[in-house]
Amino acid sequence: MSANTNRHEIAVARYFEAWNAAEPEELAKAVAAAWTADGSYTDPLADVGGHEQIAAVVAAAHEQFPGFAFRLAGAVDGHHDTARFSWELVNEADGSAPVAGFDVITLDSDSRIRSVLGFLDRVPAGA
Repeated sequence: MSANTNRHEIAVARYFEAWNAAEPEELAKAVAAAWTADGSYTDPLADVGGHEQIAAVVAAAHEQFPGFAFRLAGAVDGHHDTARFSWELVNEADGSAPVAGFDVITLDSDSRIRSVLGFLDRVPAGA
């Protein structure tokens, strides 16, 4: 494993720590650890910037899908300051994954996320 690949995997691990943080204080710390202060998050449902707005998007996902966790689905693929990876939103009670997608992240020189471009591959009707 190259140092560059490890850099991408560590950034993605911090990303999932933020998405799976349940308590507001834990979420704020995880978002600050994963993203730059001016970092952004964009997907078909959100286009936000800064730690507070990113944390609000994560909290809204937890409200919409209580008892679910975000999980990496496959390997992280990265080069230079960019990585892509697939994920699933998994029901912790029964293992089902009604939501899935992939994200592309751009990192700064400290391996913190500058931007996320998210794509939804599977979304339940009415979500």
